[in-house]
Amino acid sequence: MMKLAMSFALLASLVTALPPLCLAASANTNGGFLYPQFYDHTCPKAQQIVWSGVAKAHAKDPRMAASLLRLHFHDCFVKGCDASVLLDSSGTFLSEKRSHANLNSARGFEVIDEIKFALEKECPLTVSCADILALAARDSTVLTGGPYWAVPLGRRDSLGASLSGSNNNIPAPNNTLPTIITKFKLQGLDLVDLVALLGSHTIGDARCTSFRQRLYNQTGNGLPDGTLNAAYAAELRARCPRSGGDQNLFFLDPVSPFKFDNQYYKNIVAGKGLLNSDQILFTRSAATMALVEQYANNNELFFDHFAKSIVKMGNIAPLTGSRGEIREHCRKVNHH
Repeated sequence: MMKLAMSFALLASLVTALPPLCLAASANTNGGFLYPQFYDHTCPKAQQIVWSGVAKAHAKDPRMAASLLRLHFHDCFVKGCDASVLLDSSGTFLSEKRSHANLNSARGFEVIDEIKFALEKECPLTVSCADILALAARDSTVLTGGPYWAVPLGRRDSLGASLSGSNNNIPAPNNTLPTIITKFKLQGLDLVDLVALLGSHTIGDARCTSFRQRLYNQTGNGLPDGTLNAAYAAELRARCPRSGGDQNLFFLDPVSPFKFDNQYYKNIVAGKGLLNSDQILFTRSAATMALVEQYANNNELFFDHFAKSIVKMGNIAPLTGSRGEIREHCRKVNHH
């Protein structure tokens, strides 16, 4: 425990080195403000409690960092960053956990539950589930060697979920580049945000079912996708057969799968982007290709852009002021 506390103190001290952009209060389209010091008086240990919970989960399961980071993305792209992704189905709505993007792949819900339980003990009905997701994403990035950023806080939790939003808004591995660009643009995110944020695929896994079409039938002749490195394609086919093995897991970055670094971009340059949505960044647009090359050559630049872009993403339509609520349990709305 002492070790975790010391790690958190070290982490917190990094804040002084951050560019002003990440430290400033973030205005959002709804007129509310998010700022890193939001819980300084109402729940001073909030960030330390989240850090401890994430560190414990990461120590137990190194895959968890990527899963928690992904939850924040999948939350923000549906109705804004309001923890709607955490809600179980109820009599009034269907859970986003059942969407194509989340079914059999979204995980980490128990980790969020544990963190929420600890926070409720420390300061009841104070820290939102949406803010826990934003902090857990940052802590997961730092624990795997990625950049630190000050997380603007003050989000509140939604009173419902949107299964259709989750099915339609979250970029899918087989989407075309124009579709992915549009999905990011609809959230107020530009091309730099898109290429930098997809760099989160430097950690984590994908299931065989998410890229099988690249190995067998994308070209219509049963041959692998021409943009995929031939030796890598053969390696993937060994564990991702034409049929069956849908849930078999593959590292998104086989070189350094548990380290947050710019290897993801180096893989893409070498024709070893696992998902179609990764590789098309290098093959379908001169603008995205130039960014991929920049990040492949400059880890520091990638870290800087990623931190700025995830702060921007975390600011998509948050509920602030008296809108929404602070849920007592992240899986269900409070009784009113």
